[in-house]
Amino acid sequence: MLNSTEIKPGMCFTWEGTLYQAIDIQLNKTAMAKMKVKVKVKNPRTGVVTELSLISGDKVEQAFIDKREMQYLYDGGDSLCFMDTETYEQIEIPAERLQWEKQFLKESTMVTIQMYEGNEVLGVILPDKVQLLVTECEPAVKGDTATNASKNAVVETGLSVRVPLFIKEGEMIELNTADGKYSGRA
Repeated sequence: MLNSTEIKPGMCFTWEGTLYQAIDIQLNKTAMAKMKVKVKVKNPRTGVVTELSLISGDKVEQAFIDKREMQYLYDGGDSLCFMDTETYEQIEIPAERLQWEKQFLKESTMVTIQMYEGNEVLGVILPDKVQLLVTECEPAVKGDTATNASKNAVVETGLSVRVPLFIKEGEMIELNTADGKYSGRA
């Protein structure tokens, strides 16, 4: 058990039976009262961000999140299949939980899977940047370069992105997985 004043950003803990990950902590001490601890937290199961108000005497239980390197195998329609490359153990994660991540996954992509208590999958951590093939691309219009000109393109996973005019169909591009924007040529 940890005192609420020992919580650090990024730490996972359980409070009143709910799992949280700390984002930001503010400590406020007044002369006549106990220290107040305001913790901005994210629920890793639902993704909901809230704020907890604790006092210095409150105890939280530290939770340990396992991170396992896994390889994306295939999309099974209603679930995505991943494999641990050391043990060859396979897990399936429901597709509705990975709507954003699915747009950047192609076969054999290595990702980090977050697991709680060894069996509950909390989420997938993508690499910062991924390389994908442009399958469809609008033609560039000559004289369309007054300012930072870009055009629409579709990559092999079906994600639609804005790319510079010089990108052509069949080229490999690099995308930032945090915001889904074009990062450069691969």
